Parts: sequence; C-alpha cells; structure tokens
Amino acid sequence: MADSLAPRVIKRINKEFNALRSQPPEGVRVIVNEDDITDVKVWIRGPAETPYADGYFKIAFAFGPEYPTAPPRCTFSTKIFHPNVGPRGEICVNTLKKDWTSQHTLTEIVTVVKCLLIYPNPESALDEEAGRLLLEKYDEYFERAKMWTDIHGRKANPPAEFKISGATDRADPRYVALDSTQCVLRFS
Repeated sequence: MADSLAPRVIKRINKEFNALRSQPPEGVRVIVNEDDITDVKVWIRGPAETPYADGYFKIAFAFGPEYPTAPPRCTFSTKIFHPNVGPRGEICVNTLKKDWTSQHTLTEIVTVVKCLLIYPNPESALDEEAGRLLLEKYDEYFERAKMWTDIHGRKANPPAEFKISGATDRADPRYVALDSTQCVLRFS
C-alpha cells in the first residue's frame, strides 16, 4: 500500500508515528509494520472507571492517497459495545469527519478515540442500541459494555506491547498521562 502513496504522504505518516511512538498517551501502544508504514495498529487500554477498564482494544488505521487532506480510516478490530462504534468497528467522531483538518495529528486522533471510551457521544450513535441504553438505562449500558469488554477485550496477559520490563505507564517517562480534562477540552 505504501507504494501507491506519494512520498510526501509517506513522510508525513512516518513523522507522525515516530512522534506517537516516542510519547504515546497513557495506556496506548503503537505497532507499525516496518515493511509497510501504512499498516498501523494501535492498542488502547480501557480507561479506569469505565466499562472498558482493563480491556485492550486494537484499532487499525488505513491511509489513503489523500492523507492528510482526508482523514485516515480508523476501525476497532476488537469488538466493543459503544454508541460511537459500528458493527464493523467503524468509529464515528467529528474529528475524523466534519471537523477534520490536515493539521490534526495521529496523536490527537488516538487521544480523541481514547476519550470516546471515557465520554461516549450518544447523539451521533452508530450503535443505536448502545446510544439508547446510555441515555435511558445507564446501568444496563454499563453492564453490557463491561460484559463485551470481558469477552472481547480482556486478555489473560496484556498484549506484548504493554509489557515494558514490568514498568507501568506512570513509571515510564515516555508516556504522557491522559486525564479527563483533556477529553473535555477535545469535545468542547
């Protein structure tokens, strides 16, 4: 796929993934296929105090020849019960749709997707049932999302990308903590 992209697109993707890899948000790991830099996977550890806590969610990025003028396509590879994630893993967030600008970085995209796990947006639901439950029966939504996380997102052992010689994110200076203030600012 990288062969079909203009050199400037490949250069931009490479620059952004190097930045994301050097300082990923807390609970995020990046895997780039060294033979094809457009084949990128991101693992996100579900944030605490959400139904996704301690789950591991894999997201695939697909870059078209129009990138960065057009956003990358991002999809959850791990099944998740979430109002803003469709049945094939497609993600509905304005940053990847109407609010996209070529100034957005991959670090911002990953941060926005992680923020969706903290603050789902039922008004733009791709999964209408999840959106309805979130608005009308939050406890049922939480339990169903937690059940899906237990089934699809929990691993007996975390993905290898989360094993850094026993260190936690907070102990490793390469990782940038993500707090709810950042999420609120992104959605304001």
